[in-house]
Order: sequence, then structure tokens, then C-alpha cells
Amino acid sequence: MKDLTQGPMTPLIIGMAAPVAAGMIFQTLYLLVDLYFVAALGDDSVAGVGAGGTLMFMIMALTQILGVSAVAMISQAVGRKDQPQANLIFNQSLVVSAIFAVVTLLGGFLLADVYLASIASDAGAVREGVIFLHWFLPGMALQFPMMAMASSLRATGLVKPGMVVQVLTVVLNTILAPILIAGWGPGPALGVMGAGLASSISVLVGVILLTLYFIKMEKYVSFDTALWRPQLAIWKRMLNIGLPAGGEMVLLFVYFSAVYWLIQDFGAAAQAGFSIGGRIMQSIFMPTMAIAFALGPIAGQNYGAGQFGRVRETCYKGIMLSSVVMVVVTLLMQWKSDLLVGFFSEEAEVIAVGSVFLQLISLNFVAQGIVFACSGIFQGLGNTRPAMLSSSVRILVFLPFAAYLKYQPGFTINMVWYVSILSVAAQAVVSFLLVRREFRLRLDAAPQPAGLT
Repeated sequence: MKDLTQGPMTPLIIGMAAPVAAGMIFQTLYLLVDLYFVAALGDDSVAGVGAGGTLMFMIMALTQILGVSAVAMISQAVGRKDQPQANLIFNQSLVVSAIFAVVTLLGGFLLADVYLASIASDAGAVREGVIFLHWFLPGMALQFPMMAMASSLRATGLVKPGMVVQVLTVVLNTILAPILIAGWGPGPALGVMGAGLASSISVLVGVILLTLYFIKMEKYVSFDTALWRPQLAIWKRMLNIGLPAGGEMVLLFVYFSAVYWLIQDFGAAAQAGFSIGGRIMQSIFMPTMAIAFALGPIAGQNYGAGQFGRVRETCYKGIMLSSVVMVVVTLLMQWKSDLLVGFFSEEAEVIAVGSVFLQLISLNFVAQGIVFACSGIFQGLGNTRPAMLSSSVRILVFLPFAAYLKYQPGFTINMVWYVSILSVAAQAVVSFLLVRREFRLRLDAAPQPAGLT
């Protein structure tokens, strides 16, 4: 366990974020390697895997319920020096993770065909997307126990073990991708099936490694089968904190699904361009997401310890660091976005769609960084409803305007990106105002934290 209630704030944030960012950099490398080999299979494969990949937002929604609630509840327990409560919450999160894993497998296999048929550009993209999902679903299900263990470690201030495991699994995934997708070496050329299989194998190895770490190394929170009997009161508190965060990811799922629907009439090349641009964008976001991941446990431990001034400092310095990172990547996208997209496709239309998407959407990167930072603070405070509210504002701005434009004469794909810029800017303003409101309600109104809500 690491005490996050002491020491200068900026070095503390950077020290927490750096290992997370290192793991995410390796994740970025895998995403790019995976995208490179999938792109070589053709537009239908890229569009199908991209459309199927939107289901990851649903998985992330469920993992957010688990991860966010674990970080908030365990970090606040650590701040209060209540180790038995922290350990109880950890073990209950394992039970919940098993339930979510079963739901994911059943729902994915039953509904994948219907979902992809509703958003993919043509039958070829649907076919490729279904194949990918069927082999990726076991990896999606295994994300839940991995999230339960990694989030519990992060809540106690330990990020390096999770980062090391993540790096190892990403390295394995990167090795398996060309073998199973393209048939390098002794491997069969399985195409999109290989992409899903490589990911599932790698996540399985990650779960095994984290399990071994808890058995051999971790002492503050540990496996205890006596604590696995369902504790409905704790589950209720977990859902109270986690459901809004999960809802936030569901809204992102709605957003990306809507984009695929909005641009489906422009063909598979357009969806492939957006898919490549979206993957690059996700990779770019990883450093500022690492900062947001650091803010949650830091804010949580300080809130639990009653050090409210440090909670505010965590927020404002987190926003500053996120903004600096986003300014740098915005300049990069304005300068060389076509080069980045061109690395994954030689088709002029795909490159044009992807590079223009990145150039335009990068105009709201700073706003997106503010949103990430505020979400981390909401998690630390144990109230994620404001984050869901700000995401709802984004959807309520984006969907009506974009859907209206879709049916107007002269509708172009760039109009979708302009509306997206407007919606994220609105979300950032709302997020910041809601953080200020939470501070007034939680930090100004009471001399001591009232506990989890």
C-alpha cells in the first residue's frame, strides 16, 4: 500500500501516471500493430473489426462499474486506515466480476449478428465483424477479473504490478497478431479470427499473472474465500458508484455506433477511414487517460483522510497536466495526420477520411482532456453521476444535430466531425462546472467526509 495523502501533488500525479502511461504506450503499440495487419485484409475487415470493436464500449461500461467502484471504495477505506473493509470490498468485486463475465459471453454470442447488421456498411463487413467478435468474446469476459484485481491495486497506490502485467500481455498480443492474423512463421493465416484469438489468449495470460501476484506478493488486499459470500449491501454501494460510470461508457458506445450509422452511406472505405482514425485517436488519448487514472485514487485517499485542500489541488493540477499533453498531440495531428493514417492504408479515400477526421477532431482534444481529468475526480469522490450527466449532454448535443444533417441535401462526412467538436466542448464545460459543484457540496459543507454514497 502507498500513502497518497502526503507529498507534493504534481510529482505524485506524474509518479502515479507514468507507470500507467508506460503500460498504455505498449497498448498503443499493440493497437497499431493489430490495425496494421487487419488493414492488410481489406476494407471489409477494417470496417467489420471497427464496428465490432464498438462493443468494447459496452464491456468497458461494465468494467467501469466494477473498476470505478473498487477504486472509490477501497481508496477511501485506505485513507481511513480501514484495511478489513478494503479487503472485503476487493473480494466482493471478484464475485461481481464473475457474474459480469458470464453475462458478457451469453449476450455477445446471442446478439453479435443482430447488432453488426444494424451498423456495418455491407454484408462483408458484417461477416468479418461477427467472426472477430466470436473469438474476442472470451477476452472481453476475462477483462472483468483483470479489472477487479488491477483496480484494487491502483486504489492502494500500487500501479507498477498492473503495468508490468499489462506490458507483458501486450507484448504477447503483439507477437501473436502477425502469427495468427497474417500467418507469419508457423502460424495459420486466420485473418480477423486471429485478431480476436490473439487478444483473448493475451488477456487470459494477464489474468493468470495477476492472480499469481496476489497469491505470492500482495498483502494489503488478498483472496479470501470466506469473503466471497454475496454481500448485497456492498453490491448496492458498488452499483451506486459504478452504474453512472458504466452509463457514461454506454453513452460512448451510443456515440460511436451512431457515427458508424451516420456515415454508412459513404461506403466501407469511409467506415474504414473512421475506424483507422478512431484507433489512432484512442492511442493518442492514452497519456491523458493515464493522468485521469492517477487522479481517482489520489483524490479518493485524500477525501477519505479528510484532506480536502489536496483533493482540490489534485483536480486543478490534473487538468493542467492533461491540457499540456493534449496541446502537444493536437499540434501533431494538425501537422502529420495523413502520414499516420497512410501507414495503415494505401487507399486515397481511406486516408482522406481518416486524416481529415483526426485534423478536425483534434480541435477538441484539450476539452477531452478536461473531461478525463474531471471524471477521475468524480471517481475519487465516490460520485460518478456528474460524469454521466456531462456525457449525456454530449449525446444530446451530438445526436439530434447530426441526425438532422444526415437527411439534408449536401450532407458531407465532415459535418459529423464538426458536430462532434461542438458536443465535446459542451461536455467539457459541463464537467468542470459539475466538479466545482461537487467541491461546494462535499468539501465546503462538511469538516469530515460523510463516507461513501
